Amino acid sequence: MNEPPPSPPFNKDSAREKVRLAEDAWNSRAPAKVALAYTPESRWRNRAEFPVGRAEIEAFLARKWARELDYRLIKKLWAVSGNRIAVRYAYEYHNDSGQWFRAYGNENWEFAEDGLMAVRHASINEHPIREHDRKFHWPLGRRPDDHPGLDDLGL
Repeated sequence: MNEPPPSPPFNKDSAREKVRLAEDAWNSRAPAKVALAYTPESRWRNRAEFPVGRAEIEAFLARKWARELDYRLIKKLWAVSGNRIAVRYAYEYHNDSGQWFRAYGNENWEFAEDGLMAVRHASINEHPIREHDRKFHWPLGRRPDDHPGLDDLGL
């Protein structure tokens, strides 16, 4: 039987688990599945977009993954306190012209008592990279447990 996902208040171990679950979900690139991790009225800030609620979050993610092809993401716990978690992350993708990019970011998360994310603030920067400079090499989907993390990759 599966254990329920961690809920607040978080400690470092439960926060690390929550971060990995979020990474795995985003690497699925399944907008409807990912949107279920957020409260029905969840509020986001993602670059210049401000989706509110699951329907807008799902639409945002569908647009994102339609243009960010072969998307692969690694997240790492940065800080935790009560019902808040801060993460840093990097992801790689290419556009429909074949140009690869690496994006770096930080997220601040706030959770409801049931463990669903109520607020997500993301700050992201990206730059083009050459294909041979990619660092995220695993089949699409969940990052294997033995794949290096951000620190191991110098990110």
